[in-house]
Amino acid sequence: MRKYSLFFLLLSALLPLQAASPTFTVGWSIYVGWNPYFYMAKSGILKRWAEKYNVDIKVQRFDYAPSLDAFVAKNIDACTMTNMEALDMPAASGVDTTAIIVGDFSNGNDAVMVRNNLSFAQLPGKQVMLVQKTVSEYLFERGMVMNGQQSELKKVKLLNTSDSDIVGAFMNNPSSQAVVTWKPLVSQIRSVKGVTTIFDSSKIPGEILDLLVVRTDILNRPDGSGARFAKAMTGAWFETLSQLAAKGATGDKAAAGVAAASGDTLASIREQLSTTHMFYQPASAVEFTVSSDLKQKMELVRQFCFRHGLLGENSASVDDVAIQFPDKSVAGKKDRVRLRFDAGYMQMAAGGKL
Repeated sequence: MRKYSLFFLLLSALLPLQAASPTFTVGWSIYVGWNPYFYMAKSGILKRWAEKYNVDIKVQRFDYAPSLDAFVAKNIDACTMTNMEALDMPAASGVDTTAIIVGDFSNGNDAVMVRNNLSFAQLPGKQVMLVQKTVSEYLFERGMVMNGQQSELKKVKLLNTSDSDIVGAFMNNPSSQAVVTWKPLVSQIRSVKGVTTIFDSSKIPGEILDLLVVRTDILNRPDGSGARFAKAMTGAWFETLSQLAAKGATGDKAAAGVAAASGDTLASIREQLSTTHMFYQPASAVEFTVSSDLKQKMELVRQFCFRHGLLGENSASVDDVAIQFPDKSVAGKKDRVRLRFDAGYMQMAAGGKL
């Protein structure tokens, strides 16, 4: 018996140790389009998909700006962000970045609100509270242009106000006439008597996108672990969305889990989802991502970023930070591609190949 045990002891010593699964970290911040990542991890959905592809995936919550900083510093492997921030943060910083999931677009979550029934024509010379150089400023500028006030933009006094302070700053100062922000902050400000909405993101559908982006070098790891990570994330995402879209108890459970990410009520998260165009089906996400519409909308975004100096101090042209689309066409210089849209993983999900 002793010899038998010794034989297996020697045999096990000769066998190669099983390699540990590679670990990846995903950063997310509170927003209705990104809260599902919290539920995905909490519910065990992500763990099952990670095990399927022999990877470990950690999901870490950040405030929004620090999440972008962590991604640019390469302290995390993937991060949730808007299309605009993907271009003007990691891409503009020289980090080659790939969007693998196009999760949704803001369809009323972001809004321009005013007191005293002011119109865009009455805003020049007045102060507007917003977080500058973000999608709020982009939304405001688009509203001014679409309402014939492009020539008056420089006359508006933008007051840079952090998202954590903006509700109190506007609500407690009746002399403040206009504010631009996003839900759930929009809902709080709208509750103030005399405040009306004059423009929101439903007027520019598809221009404010919520993405999951990964460093391109991670996806291209020679051992294939980066591609397995992307498959696991994509599979877990669309399983989570299928639960969120479901009727009855399944949908309520998922929505409550998403709401828990931000301490919201079920009613509040349902209200936020009502003004968010979620791509619940992978086929719809693919259709949008490979469409000419995406190219047109990203053209508006990149021109805005260049006008406002968001593509880096050394960018002499809007083409210096280029974007590659799923068909491999490029907006900008082909040797300066820094942001890529890859529909491949979503296509696998749509075809049932994950």
